[in-house]
Amino acid sequence: MYGQQTSITFMAVLGVSMSIYVFCSQRKHLIATLLSLEGAVISMYFMISMASTKLSSNFIFIFLTLVVCEAALGLAILVAIVRTHNNDFLNSLSSSHF
Repeated sequence: MYGQQTSITFMAVLGVSMSIYVFCSQRKHLIATLLSLEGAVISMYFMISMASTKLSSNFIFIFLTLVVCEAALGLAILVAIVRTHNNDFLNSLSSSHF
């Protein structure tokens, strides 16, 4: 039982680190950066749920609420950028367009 929990925790930490690596290395499209951030948040949720015996369930619900708000805000920004610039390239964003 302890070995299985350790491997799940290792996979969650690996998921966070890979998502941060993708976030730092792939900066061409906004959708790719948003997906890497969501991957990191999902991996953090798995780590928090593994420690849920020590945390209250209210904290997990608050965390999930904040994750949903972050995802909705990211999609709203993505839609606004695609409508104004007709693409989601991060290099096409500059202060002269706004």
